[in-house]
Amino acid sequence: MRDLINIKYWIFDLDNTLYSGQTKVFSEVDKKMSAFISQKMGVDLIKAKEIQKKYFYEYGTTLSGLMKQDGIDPHDFLKFVHDIDIDWLPKDLNLRRELIKIKEKKYIFTNGSHEHVENITKQLGIDGLFDGAFDITDADFVPKPHLDAYEKLIKKFDIDPKQSILIEDIAHNLEQAKNLGMKTCWLENEEMFAKKDSDKPYIDYKIKNLPSFLQEINILKEQLN
Repeated sequence: MRDLINIKYWIFDLDNTLYSGQTKVFSEVDKKMSAFISQKMGVDLIKAKEIQKKYFYEYGTTLSGLMKQDGIDPHDFLKFVHDIDIDWLPKDLNLRRELIKIKEKKYIFTNGSHEHVENITKQLGIDGLFDGAFDITDADFVPKPHLDAYEKLIKKFDIDPKQSILIEDIAHNLEQAKNLGMKTCWLENEEMFAKKDSDKPYIDYKIKNLPSFLQEINILKEQLN
């Protein structure tokens, strides 16, 4: 872990990473995706869910499939699916404390929208702690794990990949980061699609709890200073 004390760019996925997947926040987004497809295509929710997952596995995101196969306006989709009530999600004071201690650049890298980033970070009590966010519109709707998204992220924030780490809950989203020279950290997720490829050598670290991981690094920094 000593190789992380000199990291200059901390890059975090959003969903199921900055908050625990056990909170089921993303399941609310998931339900809205099915509802959107049901309304747009005139099918029941069961069929809508089948279409949703088919597109997800084939295109990387449900939105990509809807755009390519059905000509859906991405802005309509993002506005609809991220309009969720998460007032019940508790603030994460431990995460806030550890993020504040990290003085290097911190960015959010998500296949969601900027509005979703704002909603989540505000509810968690960590809004204002990041130097920027890169969403699906910044990626021109080409999502992780496509290389183009990572390259656009690097260009937008002038990031040096060799001085960076990406923390993600979907294991295969770390491959391109590693190829570009980043350190990689998989936040364990038991969903089948998330843990697929979690045994690959492009994953440098595997963790169970993000605040605890950051705390370990912050303590190590203090000891070495």
